[in-house]
Amino acid sequence: MTNEQGNPPSATSPGRVLDVLRAHGPLTRQELQDRVGLSRVTLVERLDALRSHGLVRTSGHRHSSGGRRAEVLEVDLETPSALTVDLGQSHAALAVTDLRGTVLARDHHRLPARHDPDDVVPLLLRAGRDLLDRTGRAGALRAMALSLPGQIDHERGVTVAPATMPAWNARLLREPFADAFGVPVLLENDANALAFGDHCAMGRPDATVVGVKIGTGIGAGVIVSGRIHRGESGTAGEMGHMRIEGDDRRCSCGRRGCVAAGAGGTALVRELRPSGVRSMDDVVRRVRDGSEEAVRATAEAGRLVGTVLATVVTIVNPRHVRIGGAIGVLPPFLDALRDTVEANAHASALRGLDVGPSGLGADGAFVGLAGLVADEMLAPSAVDALIARGGR
Repeated sequence: MTNEQGNPPSATSPGRVLDVLRAHGPLTRQELQDRVGLSRVTLVERLDALRSHGLVRTSGHRHSSGGRRAEVLEVDLETPSALTVDLGQSHAALAVTDLRGTVLARDHHRLPARHDPDDVVPLLLRAGRDLLDRTGRAGALRAMALSLPGQIDHERGVTVAPATMPAWNARLLREPFADAFGVPVLLENDANALAFGDHCAMGRPDATVVGVKIGTGIGAGVIVSGRIHRGESGTAGEMGHMRIEGDDRRCSCGRRGCVAAGAGGTALVRELRPSGVRSMDDVVRRVRDGSEEAVRATAEAGRLVGTVLATVVTIVNPRHVRIGGAIGVLPPFLDALRDTVEANAHASALRGLDVGPSGLGADGAFVGLAGLVADEMLAPSAVDALIARGGR
């Protein structure tokens, strides 16, 4: 990344000092000085600038064999806040978080089918203000982040929304929120946000992570070297619209034979409708109550997704696969998926592979979005630009 003048940050800039502290901290001043190679005077100047902008704090003191105990420094990820929104085909969930991903307050709204941004955006603005008021975090707000289905055009700030959310297609999404809250607005695909959330929850391992979300539809996110892999056109992870040969079921995208047409939440509702199922919540309830028909249908959906995921695992060769979403975490689905991956992926790709449920539940997208905000706000170039402006 570059600073506002288009130049890469200096190796000894405040942003670089913060980057080292974030990666290796907490550290004493001496430990930090040894890592960044600055003189004591220059390091003190850098730390004073970072402290004055609320980016560094004292986390404790290190015991010493003699003299004063050494002050231990860390990046302050608790004071700055983010407003995060997980928008889906039938819901809008909001949370105020800190930059570690800790959820401080949340709100949830059911939305009608094929909802319209002209109705939903004002709802999100009101709910966001209410959450910030309730938490007393309005003054600490540093950014807003919104996840939603579909491909995101990050440069233009629009989404290529799925067919079930046609009104959102090509709508400018950053402007109403940036105008209302006066902070930068980040946009992300919902499956990418979930995958990044699990990556953060695992301690940001230096390993490839694939996250798959099975809710109303199906999507996936791929994390490589700590970053979301979006592909050349932003379609990386569109696993739900890979076609299954011989399957003629029509998908919401207009094609036939997509994985989502046979294994997503909408598909399960349709399959179980004769037995009285009317919603995805009904599917979840039936499975948890032990309904043989619902368990069988859910397991078959898991096998179908597992067949496609086995190919993804063989090609991407991840260390971790995390399965989330209301349908994805159901035991019959997850067990069938895991068995199918193990039976069909290349043996070398299975070596050391860890397949399991997302450990974040409904907070997955919030944690991922907070992590993305932290990466954006604390990038060396962003920190240097902030200090150069003198703002917070």
